[in-house]
Amino acid sequence: MDEPTSPTPATLAPTALIDSDHPEVIAFARRHAVGADDRERAVALTYAVRDGFRYDPYRIDLSVAGMRSSSVLAQGYGWCVPKAALLAAVARAAGIPARVGYADVRNHLSTERLRRTLQTDIFVWHGYADLWIAGRWVKATPAFNIELCERFGLLPLDFDGRSDSIYHPFDAAGNRHMEYVNQHGAFDDMPLDRIVAAFEATYPSWRGQQGAMRAADFDADVAREVQR
Repeated sequence: MDEPTSPTPATLAPTALIDSDHPEVIAFARRHAVGADDRERAVALTYAVRDGFRYDPYRIDLSVAGMRSSSVLAQGYGWCVPKAALLAAVARAAGIPARVGYADVRNHLSTERLRRTLQTDIFVWHGYADLWIAGRWVKATPAFNIELCERFGLLPLDFDGRSDSIYHPFDAAGNRHMEYVNQHGAFDDMPLDRIVAAFEATYPSWRGQQGAMRAADFDADVAREVQR
């Protein structure tokens, strides 16, 4: 889609999925948007979302209730898409224009269970946030919390509010980590229908295995993978 070079009113407005008007979202933004300017506040919010909520791709709920920003606050965990939506929501609540962006990635941080379920190493519609800072859009990816990175030898995604923060191609040991294979662009609201359609088309056996996935422990599975 075409991406405007400057914010529109929609990049500050609440939606059903980016519910920046939710009381808990507003409270989170007030608590964590600390800094002398929008750049410092955006950095503080990014780290608060990245590290305050555990990354868990086993508990994916593609319903509106499961994907909205405030659900991450209520659950204490999320995967890349709702965590990016949460960052966009708290940024908007703090007066920082924000969008949500998506790309398909080749995911080398995977587990046997995830590979068996998805039957591919391509993760479609990976989410990040696009924040308006000092007159330009800057990408921030708040997916992998710092504890996950430290335990499994990943390079944490630092964010300074000046340069795009996107997945590293290699991990700390030099192994392949993430590869961007297709860009979908940035959106004022989460295109949930398109995400659901892509999941259904790309992972035909995924929905039937969601019960077993949600009962499993992602961190424990990654630990076993790393020890091999």
